[in-house]
Amino acid sequence: MRERIALHRSRRGEGWTTIDAPLDLAGALAALPDNQPVLVDCLTLWLTNHMLAEHDLELECRRLAEVLSRPRGPWFVVSNEVGQGIVPDNALARRFRDAAGRLNQQIAAVADTVLLMVAGLPLKVK
Repeated sequence: MRERIALHRSRRGEGWTTIDAPLDLAGALAALPDNQPVLVDCLTLWLTNHMLAEHDLELECRRLAEVLSRPRGPWFVVSNEVGQGIVPDNALARRFRDAAGRLNQQIAAVADTVLLMVAGLPLKVK
């Protein structure tokens, strides 16, 4: 995974600033200066971190949605759609799928635009 992250960062170029916020994404976003473009990659990894830490998911998701509802510049948020496949056979995977669906709905509700990427093609949802 470290090699994959290093490769991903090397492809970005020098103009990018990376902030690792595995748990306090809302705090990291709130601390950014106005008019700074932001790419959040990705919500499902952030959600996984909170699930594994056994945090209050509803509280953390509400907190993040509140910050994302007030962008102070061009903000882009990446998430995975995990609810279109089969229902997982284990409880943790089902809990994750349901939590990711609720989180995606919360963030989509406060977003100006929502795109679903399929085979590299953007489909406008909102």
